[in-house]
Amino acid sequence: MNSLTHFDAQGQAHMVDVAGKSSTHRKAVATGRIEMLSDTLKIIEGGTAKKGDVIGIARIAGIQAAKKTSELIPLCHPLALTRVALEFSLHPASGNAPDHVRCTATVETVGQTGVEMEALTAVQVALLTIYDMCKAVDRGMTMTDVTLLEKHGGKSGSFVNGK
Repeated sequence: MNSLTHFDAQGQAHMVDVAGKSSTHRKAVATGRIEMLSDTLKIIEGGTAKKGDVIGIARIAGIQAAKKTSELIPLCHPLALTRVALEFSLHPASGNAPDHVRCTATVETVGQTGVEMEALTAVQVALLTIYDMCKAVDRGMTMTDVTLLEKHGGKSGSFVNGK
């Protein structure tokens, strides 16, 4: 395992210097889900939430979050993102899996550092937005399984999560 890059030789936190890195096409895909009651999923699916289009608002929130990641995570670089796309799928309970909405975010840039944090932040904020819009009918919703699925570009090459 490599050493942690956000600490200098004295153990002090710092923003990594990426000035010497080549600009390459970078891409990251992250996913997560929010579990809920069956009635809550039906409200989302039917578009009858009192606050409006749950999935549409969550999509915009995720895009905004990706663009603002460096304002939320202290040592992230501000990046010029070239693409942010969020996909949502609604899943009724099946087997051991409860009713849930899955969010997958794909983020891209051409730059000197990756976009993993932007993809993960987009997913988290999109799921939080679903919670916010539906909490009046279901305060027991649970956000879970947020993970990086893959990342491409840069010196370290590609990573595909084997989970």
